[in-house]
Amino acid sequence: MTPAEPYPRPCEDPSTIASQPSPATAGTRATSGRRSEAARLAVLNAADDLLVEHGFEALTIEGIAAAAGVAKQTIYRWWKSKVDILFDNLVLDAEGALAWPEPADLRGYVHLHARFLAEEPAGKVLLALLGHAQLDARTAELLHTGFLDGLRARDVSLVREQLGLTEDDAAALLDALLAPLYHRALVLRRPLDTAFVSALVDRHLPR
Repeated sequence: MTPAEPYPRPCEDPSTIASQPSPATAGTRATSGRRSEAARLAVLNAADDLLVEHGFEALTIEGIAAAAGVAKQTIYRWWKSKVDILFDNLVLDAEGALAWPEPADLRGYVHLHARFLAEEPAGKVLLALLGHAQLDARTAELLHTGFLDGLRARDVSLVREQLGLTEDDAAALLDALLAPLYHRALVLRRPLDTAFVSALVDRHLPR
């Protein structure tokens, strides 16, 4: 989703210069653009907060609109559904929250990934969308093509570089380390505490 541009594109044809907005009109459009961005961010933040507080099933466009202080029509200008709002939140927040430690350290990344799922609002969003994706093919496709496939490709590449493994071995090791986090969070619904994550990492990675 890309917010509307606050200014028109530069005019290629000199004959259309007269149709360009006056400075006053351009200023009005710039203000409108800033207001639109503020409304967009308010919707994203409201969706995050309501998901954490009430869960996925109770989350509605009406509730998001009321919490964000915008009209439902404003939301539908940018998103088709609550899934699309949550997905945008996930992509925006996970870019920083799931960045690998510097220098690349797989042990540190597994702990970071666990904290993301357990503590970050975007982690709650990811778990909610994963659960919904089991029943909704569109959500599953959106998650995989728009987020999960790229995340996995990046992680496998970094594990290969760090440990000198083949692609298949790097993928298998990554699965052995990350899959239990998701199983514990989604299926067992138990906390991803430090002791559990440390024991998991110690089983698969030498100190």
